[in-house]
Amino acid sequence: MTTIINDVLYDEKKQLATDIYLPEKTNAETKILLFWHGGGWFRGDKSNLKDYCTQITEQNFIVFAPNYSLAPKHIFPAAHNDSVTFVNWLLNSSYGQNRTNAVTQLGASSGGVMALFLAGKYGFPTVTWSAPVSFSSWMKNHQDVRPSQQANFEFGITDLKQINDAFYKYFTLTYTGTDKQETLKKLDAQSYDYDNLGRLLMLNSTNELSPTDYLLDFISQLAKADHSVDLKLIAGKRHAMSYASDYLAESISYLAKKPVK
Repeated sequence: MTTIINDVLYDEKKQLATDIYLPEKTNAETKILLFWHGGGWFRGDKSNLKDYCTQITEQNFIVFAPNYSLAPKHIFPAAHNDSVTFVNWLLNSSYGQNRTNAVTQLGASSGGVMALFLAGKYGFPTVTWSAPVSFSSWMKNHQDVRPSQQANFEFGITDLKQINDAFYKYFTLTYTGTDKQETLKKLDAQSYDYDNLGRLLMLNSTNELSPTDYLLDFISQLAKADHSVDLKLIAGKRHAMSYASDYLAESISYLAKKPVK
């Protein structure tokens, strides 16, 4: 049985809350998992993760699904800052105090970017599903793309890549509020501090919203800094939550592993 505690405030000023999923029994081996929802930083909600969070508790995890500020009302780095606020709250709570080494992460799409940001700061073992890692280079290479949340309806486009490109530009501009390279580079995953990076598994489909070429460039940069990364490429066009059911068990098994000493 999973006990769910909804809407626990972690930031009273901004009225940001998390849902907490507690397994029936906990012990010294019980890990904590932070599950960051996707949605391009302009949509999405912790409630969308309920079924997955419930399944994860069955593997002896306490699961936290936080909400964070959404664009366009709150632009970069608002959501990133919220994630740090949440971690500070957690590590000072009865759940996370003196348990930093028990914390793990799972992030879907834009939530995966936030998970990378925190993984570099705190060293939490992390799994990302289709995290878009490039914004400055991507924007520079796609200047002719018109941003759209639904290009198939708005522009009558039927090609999936063109629809994805229009959406990529839309959510990037919505969160950054600008197309200036200076800001876009700060959002790039490669700009984060990875001094404390621990175990990292990145999942990505071979032909989807998050282009593989940019992902491989990012992994190459981590490798040059002597960081290890596990990469799983999935054949097809599915993005993040579209393949979640098929790879949840593998992701949780990865996070459940004991660290190699």
